[in-house]
Amino acid sequence: MKCFALLALLLVSSASLAEDSSTSSPCDPEACKLPHCRCSSIEIPGGLAPRDTPQFVVVAFEDSVHEENIVTYRRVLYNRRNSNGCAASATFFVSHLYTNYVFVNELYNRGHEVALHSMTHMNPSTYWRDATYDVIKQEFADQRVQMSHFANIPYDSITGMRLPFLQLSGDNSYRVMSDYGLKYDSSWATNAYTNPALWPYTLDYQSTQDCLAPPCPNASIPGVWVKPIIPWVDLDGNPCSLVHECYHSPDRFNETEWFQFFLSNFERHYFGNRAPFGVFLLEAILYPFPAVQNALQRFLDVINNLDDVFMVTADEVIEWVKNPVPVNEYRTQACRQFIPTTCVASQCEVISSYDGREYEFESCNVCPRVYPWLGNPLGQ
Repeated sequence: MKCFALLALLLVSSASLAEDSSTSSPCDPEACKLPHCRCSSIEIPGGLAPRDTPQFVVVAFEDSVHEENIVTYRRVLYNRRNSNGCAASATFFVSHLYTNYVFVNELYNRGHEVALHSMTHMNPSTYWRDATYDVIKQEFADQRVQMSHFANIPYDSITGMRLPFLQLSGDNSYRVMSDYGLKYDSSWATNAYTNPALWPYTLDYQSTQDCLAPPCPNASIPGVWVKPIIPWVDLDGNPCSLVHECYHSPDRFNETEWFQFFLSNFERHYFGNRAPFGVFLLEAILYPFPAVQNALQRFLDVINNLDDVFMVTADEVIEWVKNPVPVNEYRTQACRQFIPTTCVASQCEVISSYDGREYEFESCNVCPRVYPWLGNPLGQ
């Protein structure tokens, strides 16, 4: 009996040691060097001065892409160019449920980034808080296969993800990213690093970022990038991670006040350490409120004409951070290239083996046998 007790004690001790050994250590700037490693920091990559640093603006939308919101995206985003002549692009964190993949293909072929926002977008947020490695794998790694297949876009073009409700899952989501070749996550919000703001960093070492939606990652996961959610500041000075969540925001029928709201939050970055400025929106705040939509278009018109400001995808930000160059050099670089794809649309009506309901969606591939879902991302 004593032997069994001793063995059990040894097993517990070994497990504790294994857990401790996976915990990341404080970052050593001498050991953590670009392009593959970066400490969590407010310092500008490459040691550049703010005036020599490109100000990146990442406009990002979440959730499904469908017949209604694609109209807004076309109106607000299409045919924009930055001052260097390159296309101004946005990022779409797309969830599977209710998505029309023909429109996802259209967004990709317009030069916008298609990223992952989960297969199910399951409620409540505790689902994501408690999600195991296998759940995250099915929600995101399998969604990458699914997105590439039904939208007919290159698998390798899908590099980023965002967890629903910005609810983190500890180490699990980042381990899945590492194991399945995803580059960056844009789910981790901060309130402590508003001005100056936090730049993207890797999880090789311990993060100094505050944890607003625990559990936050503790393990060393080399090469995985965190693109922090830098908050906006509402009219009462309170932080808000997503624009539509700002409690004290302008009247949604007042275009001038919304334009100033966009501009004042942008200027905090532009006149600060030039960390990437995120405009993270739901289309639902634009379509019903023309004043907000017009204000956003006016704001984008302004930044698209500034010589040192660039509306780019989240993936492009990470690539610049890996190899930072001054703004005068960045302006002369070749524009980002991508491989256009075709889409032969299929109108699909299939039954879900999950809930027995019939779902309709458009695909750029042949229709599946059943509605694609967890454990069966291609509906085979």
